[in-house]
Amino acid sequence: MEKHKKRPGAVICLCILQAFLGFGAIAGGLTLLADPSGEMIGMPASILERSPFVNFVVPGLLLLVIFGLLPLLVLYGLVKKPQWTWAAALTPFKTLHSAWSLSLYIGFGQIIWIMVQTYMLNTVSLIHICYMSLGMLIQIVTLLPSVQRYFVLDGGAQRR
Repeated sequence: MEKHKKRPGAVICLCILQAFLGFGAIAGGLTLLADPSGEMIGMPASILERSPFVNFVVPGLLLLVIFGLLPLLVLYGLVKKPQWTWAAALTPFKTLHSAWSLSLYIGFGQIIWIMVQTYMLNTVSLIHICYMSLGMLIQIVTLLPSVQRYFVLDGGAQRR
């Protein structure tokens, strides 16, 4: 049985960042799926000419699932610390709870998503800078020593 640790402010900050990313991406993904032409948000499909997509259906689905639903799942893991066997298999950090690793992966994924997006769109806008910064901030906060200490597994709770 894990003893209850006081949740550091940095962990609360990380939860807020994951929630912001998740809810924002769900809104964006649903908007792109509702109007695959992109006109609803002022992004004509013509900006996709350097991409493999003819409309925003696939980018909308990726945004919804990978950067919408997955960060909310990670948020749940950060708060509740469930024992996820599937997630434990995805991390080389066996002394830390798998939600910590998933948070790190979300940050990397967000950075890569924005880099690829700016390349394919051949432009950088304020929203790209904000979401690139969000990915980097998720990385930084996840790597803070106080956050890592909070997610260290107790000796009896080591994953197999």
